[in-house]
Amino acid sequence: MKRTAYIGLGANQGEMADSLRAAVDTLRSLEQSELLAVSPFYKSAPIEASGPDYVNAVAKLETALEPYGLLLHLLDIELMLGRKRRGPSQKKNAPRNVDLDLLLLGEMIIQSTPLTLPHPRLHQRAFVLRPLLDLAPEICIPGQGSAADFLIAVGDQRVDLLDESAAQ
Repeated sequence: MKRTAYIGLGANQGEMADSLRAAVDTLRSLEQSELLAVSPFYKSAPIEASGPDYVNAVAKLETALEPYGLLLHLLDIELMLGRKRRGPSQKKNAPRNVDLDLLLLGEMIIQSTPLTLPHPRLHQRAFVLRPLLDLAPEICIPGQGSAADFLIAVGDQRVDLLDESAAQ
């Protein structure tokens, strides 16, 4: 059974737009999946962290992968693109050259140790909501409500559209 998945992409270290384009290229070849669309790239200030601004986007996939299988593929893509996962010496929300988050998978609601769907802070992050709404203007977050309403609530968070060519 195929479901629509939304993947959050982010980077705030290195060649950020290049890293996101590489992640998108890899998503394009993901097994049992079809990349349907990618939002424009946005620049945003870090939240609950220090460091340089992030470049963010959202990708839309149709996939037959089960949630945990899709999550493992996303973690593999991060590793392949040089992401170093948090260890004892690395703090939470440290700068990173690529970050892929499974935001939504159909209407699924999951709360487990490795995976929470919808993504637990999706509704609190303008840098995720803005590009998500570019791809799906009427989308509702399962169990929570309209993404557009949540974007209004976080209107004080800066999210600037990057040059349209950045996403190409």
